[in-house]
Amino acid sequence: MLYVIGLGPGKEELMSREALQAIEDCEIIVGYSTYMRLIRDLVKDKEHVATGMRQEIDRCQKAIDLAIETGKNVGVVSSGDAGVYGMAGLILELIGEDSDLEVKVVPGITASLGAAAVMGAPLMNDFCHISLSDLMTPMPIIEKRLHAAAQGDFVICLYNPRSKGRPDHLSKALSIISQYKSEDTIVGIGKDIGRKKEEYVLTTIKDLDESLVDMTTIVIIGNKETYIKNGRMVTPRGYTL
Repeated sequence: MLYVIGLGPGKEELMSREALQAIEDCEIIVGYSTYMRLIRDLVKDKEHVATGMRQEIDRCQKAIDLAIETGKNVGVVSSGDAGVYGMAGLILELIGEDSDLEVKVVPGITASLGAAAVMGAPLMNDFCHISLSDLMTPMPIIEKRLHAAAQGDFVICLYNPRSKGRPDHLSKALSIISQYKSEDTIVGIGKDIGRKKEEYVLTTIKDLDESLVDMTTIVIIGNKETYIKNGRMVTPRGYTL
């Protein structure tokens, strides 16, 4: 069996029981070195294979080969949800059409859901995820999606919002979004959610301090109804109160 396991934000308490059981059942664990450190205590007695950033294809192929060649239970771990910018899709793409390797995808809490719970309830109405990383998706397509999401007044969860290699992507995204949403729209910045240094800031599009944002951050931009109450970010579902 090959398990593709979503670890959630980082804390063991935020992993699903199914994820913990899958890790327990695996004899070999494969993952990005940073994520392997998050579960060090859970995998210390197992064979494990850790690789660096941008080696996703090699990592997933290694996991597939190990599962086929050894016949052992192998787990591929990734943060958040395995099927949301995780390894589930790549694993299924790499497996041959005639393969009889059994694959089990184990869900986890993705960053937007973890951050939303900390901030309040910003995802109570329609929302979408957009990654600002152009490593896999060309920037013109990302920009097209930003226009569409903002025009539709979705609550927008921005993954990979800003990094040293992409310092201007967030400002470019906010410029596009501001063509359709008021600059007073509420924005939540969640940093290191589910980890020791977890913090969040509620602000607006016009007051957003981009220096607070990096690759461990998720940015949630509200819709026109989103507001702050008692220090929490709330997007109404539409109930008549």
